Amino acid sequence: MKHALVLDDNPLHFDGTRYFNPPSWRPDTAGPVRTPGQRFRNILKWQLSLRPRWPDALPPQTPHTLTAPAPGECLATFIGHATVLLQFGRQGREPLRIITDPVFSERCSPFRSFGPKRVRPPGIPLEALPPIDMILVSHCHYDHMDLPTLRVLAAKNDAVCISLSGNRRHLEKAGLPRIVELDWWEGTQAEGARITATPALHGSARTPFDQNMALWGGFMIEAEGKKAFFAGDTAWGRHFDAIHRRWNTMDLAILPIGAYEPRNFMRRVHMNPEEAVMAFDTLTPDQAIAIHFGTFQLTDEAILEPAARLEIASQDRPRRFKALENGETLTLPSPSR
Repeated sequence: MKHALVLDDNPLHFDGTRYFNPPSWRPDTAGPVRTPGQRFRNILKWQLSLRPRWPDALPPQTPHTLTAPAPGECLATFIGHATVLLQFGRQGREPLRIITDPVFSERCSPFRSFGPKRVRPPGIPLEALPPIDMILVSHCHYDHMDLPTLRVLAAKNDAVCISLSGNRRHLEKAGLPRIVELDWWEGTQAEGARITATPALHGSARTPFDQNMALWGGFMIEAEGKKAFFAGDTAWGRHFDAIHRRWNTMDLAILPIGAYEPRNFMRRVHMNPEEAVMAFDTLTPDQAIAIHFGTFQLTDEAILEPAARLEIASQDRPRRFKALENGETLTLPSPSR
């Protein structure tokens, strides 16, 4: 569903110290704006309540292996949570390989023995990854910016890391050789691709003292004749209209569908599957894959619920918006095939 109201595509989102979500991009259904103190009390009350618990592990999924794309093809491999490997086939050259929010650690936490633990293993082991040309990091939350994984990638590859404004100070701790920061709508050329930072409705912090001092967002990737959009972590909102106005066609959208319960305050930072389908309908990509579900228990919905609800919500869009298994690959064919 499109919005008739024309909104500012780039409203103010920084006050000189902290970043914030433009109120004009919030949907009417987002609920009242609460003070930081109210939000903290609500979250603490929720965390201390008796909450549903995921199983410690699930039965193994079908093993998957990586293949190389043909020239003009793009392969999108869902590794787990928000980690996707994109491989763009190039004529007479190695594929361009881009990885999003790489998290291979057992926990998304500052602590080794405390915090959300991985329930499903990565679909492709870290040591089995091919050489990576580019790393995209959407924001600094621990389930998206995993410094142990980034240190391994920094030691193995001369990859350029692209993130949002204010995240360099975190990323430098991983020893990454090249770091580029972008504000919303800013772009850069790297490894033959055009990368543009896109808005999201979310937040950031790695400690109790740095809330929203680094920006969050997604990325539009334009490479080898393909356009792939990685939404990062976001709530549903009118920023999707702004993205569609800039790119009215795209081959692939990578959209989050999980971590949405309890809805009364998670709706301000995360989409549920039905809202992800609304984003799909706004962006009008040829195909989409789901992320941000079934790996770490961050919120209260059941482990299998997001994918099941997505299948129901997208049933009249046959096989165009998929929840892949960890390690499964979607192929975007070359134009000539």
